[in-house]
Amino acid sequence: MTVIYEDNHIIVVNKSSSEIVQGDKTGDTPLSETVKQYLKEKYNKPGNVFLGVVHRLDRPVSGIVLFARTSKALPRLNEMFKNSEVKKTYWAIVKNCPKEPEGELVHYLVRNEKQNKSYAYDKEVKDSKKAILDYKLIGHSQNYYLLEVHLHTGRHHQIRCQLAKMGCPIKGDLKYGSPRSNPDGSICLHSRKISFIHPVSKELIELEAPVPEGNLWNGFEMLG
Repeated sequence: MTVIYEDNHIIVVNKSSSEIVQGDKTGDTPLSETVKQYLKEKYNKPGNVFLGVVHRLDRPVSGIVLFARTSKALPRLNEMFKNSEVKKTYWAIVKNCPKEPEGELVHYLVRNEKQNKSYAYDKEVKDSKKAILDYKLIGHSQNYYLLEVHLHTGRHHQIRCQLAKMGCPIKGDLKYGSPRSNPDGSICLHSRKISFIHPVSKELIELEAPVPEGNLWNGFEMLG
């Protein structure tokens, strides 16, 4: 975990691919507790530290996670996420080149709770939710392609599912069709940028998270 930005009301961190945002059945220490401990030690706070979780990233995904530090900021941030007022940009490494260098994907996703997996359909089906994203090819290496993705909806495993449906599963994502896992258990999906109006000061906040270190993200020739 690396802190990208903090003030009295919010804190933004760059999550590693091994961290969980909130506690789950694994019993591993969640990112939310790590951030609380960081705030407690930095500001010498007695007792429990307030921290509000407003969104999540899947465990194998890295990148930007925003937390509320005050009860004033939390409901405002929740409302902003609900109304899609927080703009998030992701980078994804895929093995197959998309047929079109950029475009909009519209699918209907059905979540299977038992499998912890979503399935994409071209038309509306029972229990489906509409999922929309834009993608653009922004780089390539000898073996892989780098896509920039903008979400318009926030569905379960949306980017992973929709890119796989397009024929471009994310590198390392066995669940959605990648032939091999990554050595560190990550998938090559990174929450790269976030843009939003500060819930209290009303300033525009635009932040960027460096991509993970290591060979997986190296060697891309960026397209103009």
